[in-house]
Amino acid sequence: MSRREGLGEPDRGALSSEQEEKLRQFKIKTRIDNEKYLRSHPEIDKLMSGFLREVLLKRPPDIREFAAEHFNNDLCETLDLKSEEAVKWNQAK
Repeated sequence: MSRREGLGEPDRGALSSEQEEKLRQFKIKTRIDNEKYLRSHPEIDKLMSGFLREVLLKRPPDIREFAAEHFNNDLCETLDLKSEEAVKWNQAK
């Protein structure tokens, strides 16, 4: 397991073998569920691709602020929603 910034070394003996197996199964199920969800919502790929493209082109110094502006201001444009669909979407928010 790789060390991540801000986290200490993993405690190898913290979980019993039964707990480790349950955790492993939970991780597998979560990955499968996430994959099913993403496949059933192709618009997520479009949203993320557009966002990453803009990040890499503009290289903003504050990624959180940029993300907030991107998803609040440009969401309908990113989704290619027609004006009437955009109005409905904004009203639902």
